[in-house]
Amino acid sequence: MYSVFGLSHHTSLLLYALVAIILLIVLIAKVKWNPFVVLILVSILLGLVAGMKFPDIVKSVQDGVGSQLGSIAVIIGLGTMLGKMMSESGGADIIASTLIKRFGEKNVHWAMMFVALIVGIPVFFEVGLILLIPLVFTIARKANMSLLQIGIPLAAGLSSVHGLLPPHPAPMIAIDAFHASIGKTIGYAFIVAIPTAIIAGPVFGTFIGKRIKLSPSTELAKQFSRKDNHFKTTGFGITLFTILIPVILMLLSAVVDVAAKGNNTVKTIFDFIGNPIVALIVAVIFSFFSLGYSKKMSREDVSKFTSQCLAPTASIILIIGGGGAFKTVLINSGVGNAIADIASHTNISPLLFAWLVAALIRIATGSATVAMTTAAGIVTPIIAQAPDVNLPLLVLATGSGSLILSHVNDAGFWMVKEFFNMSVSQTFKSWTVMETLISVVSIIIILILNVIL
Repeated sequence: MYSVFGLSHHTSLLLYALVAIILLIVLIAKVKWNPFVVLILVSILLGLVAGMKFPDIVKSVQDGVGSQLGSIAVIIGLGTMLGKMMSESGGADIIASTLIKRFGEKNVHWAMMFVALIVGIPVFFEVGLILLIPLVFTIARKANMSLLQIGIPLAAGLSSVHGLLPPHPAPMIAIDAFHASIGKTIGYAFIVAIPTAIIAGPVFGTFIGKRIKLSPSTELAKQFSRKDNHFKTTGFGITLFTILIPVILMLLSAVVDVAAKGNNTVKTIFDFIGNPIVALIVAVIFSFFSLGYSKKMSREDVSKFTSQCLAPTASIILIIGGGGAFKTVLINSGVGNAIADIASHTNISPLLFAWLVAALIRIATGSATVAMTTAAGIVTPIIAQAPDVNLPLLVLATGSGSLILSHVNDAGFWMVKEFFNMSVSQTFKSWTVMETLISVVSIIIILILNVIL
């Protein structure tokens, strides 16, 4: 690696990472180059200046794109098909109208937050976003509200439970590392997640929605709007059940995982059907019948709808893959380890230390799971020196830090940017600020709980 002005190895790595991020933003936001091309280019340049070998750089880029899209590409494709079936059958309109009627137009963004909190308990952030994004477009249109005023509460609800609440992978990793009580962790997580989602969701969403006016991507919006009214309109109940099939299957899998002892056949079966890809393919096939054939759609109609809707997602999928390449080069070049080493020399309370380590690694690598996993390994030895630390709150503090400052090295940043048709600057002002609010508000609540408990 090329050292800068005699700086240490770790300091030079961090400087290179910062320059890479600035270059990436400039090329996309100012020069207007294609984000996918820029992400791949900057990933290669970062690997070169960080001293990685040529084959390792290429492998990191390939592995980054592959690992990122291994599940997300399938999830986006299946989720878009499900959204298209909801839209063409009139199901999205029915659910949107029902929510507006029950909560009122002025409060529908609160409804979206609570829907997201519930849906997000068993499902990954990406899955929840794909399942509910058609409702954001439909409700914003029907209620004549800002897209961000509806979308930010949705994202805040999903993100809060994703980072704080078991059975999501990151909190489970920390629970296992710290030997914390899963029951207490879940209880405290709800206490922390709900007020956090309120502040980062409806409150901030109302604020930012008035300041950033968005028009949905024309091509994507077309996929989530009903064009043919000659089909029989679907009902609220069957549409809701169809959407919730993945949620139900994943929730069952999570319950069985917690309840089952050992690696038995039942647990294996439920792990399989609760996999996001399997759960979504079940829902999509079910939607062919519940929202398609039973509503007088022909086989040709269903085939046409599920084929047409995929075209607008191609650029989204590539950009997310590019973000995965950048993240992997950051990790493999040693930036994550550099952050961890610097953070390990601080001398603060265990809860703040766990939050700080996870936050710094999250900023460097863009991955909440990597941040929690690495932070858990660094924090674990401290537990022996601080036997009075509240272990469930330590888990939540680590999860809180892992959500901070999502930016260009995070796949979620690009997913939200593309789905909401925002510029890089607008995504920083909305999504990045929202994620940082979740992290900061949640750690404040965790510290208050630590004083009370």
